[in-house]
Amino acid sequence: MAGYTREVARRIFAQEFRESNLTFKDGNDQYSPQYLFTPTGAKVNRMFIVGTLTEKEDIGSESEYWRGRVSDPTGSFFIYAGQYQPEAAQVLSECDTPEFVAIVGKPSTYTTPEGEIRTSIRPESMYIVDGETRDLWVLDTARATLERLKVLSTSHPDALRAKEHYRTETKHYASMVLKALRSLQEEY
Repeated sequence: MAGYTREVARRIFAQEFRESNLTFKDGNDQYSPQYLFTPTGAKVNRMFIVGTLTEKEDIGSESEYWRGRVSDPTGSFFIYAGQYQPEAAQVLSECDTPEFVAIVGKPSTYTTPEGEIRTSIRPESMYIVDGETRDLWVLDTARATLERLKVLSTSHPDALRAKEHYRTETKHYASMVLKALRSLQEEY
């Protein structure tokens, strides 16, 4: 596959991920990448999260299909792994709770019958990590979020799109970042 490059895995806190509801395709063919566009202007085709696996459950009826909840200092992500994510499903089935995990995966959205949009992640890879790795992820994700918040005050197309669709309040997300950073202080 000449010219194929993998999308960068974006760092997004759980709160911002849960508040995201705009998806779009970048192109018109069936292989065009699908993106989740977040309130701070991140175009997310792949994401990298690190948090505490707090729950896991095999919800499959015919074959194993695992659901997990991974928490960061701002909230929780739901992950779903089954036959199409065999490595992640195996790690999820074998690890204990609570456990620090790192996940690279694809964002997914689901619209409920009531019209509410729910987000989750389909893991491509999943690893058990230590607390230091989780802390570094919080710092990196805080930095990335603050950089996106700076761009929101410009006329960059992604900033304009975020402000138009979400009516993004930068104070809301700045306070989310502060909450995440304070959680690190409390540990030490």
